Amino acid sequence: MLNAFEDFRRRLKFAQSITNPQGLISSFSHSDLITCKKSKQGRIVFNIGNNKYRMICGYLFKTNACILFIKFVGTHKEYDKIDACNVNMFK
Repeated sequence: MLNAFEDFRRRLKFAQSITNPQGLISSFSHSDLITCKKSKQGRIVFNIGNNKYRMICGYLFKTNACILFIKFVGTHKEYDKIDACNVNMFK
């Protein structure tokens, strides 16, 4: 599992200059943009390790930075049991 996340982290390090969610999605083809209707916030779901793991992130884009807030990390099976818009396992 650590190898999959380490590889993902290395790739993400080079995506810091991305300025919008669509740019992040195009850089990581195995990801999805979710719009949460109640909170009007977006989240990005990354498929990691050949879709074995999922990571849900909130995001904030600044002039020269993309900041991701990790909300959930788990297996695909664990992901299927949660609400991507409401989960925050690190609170």
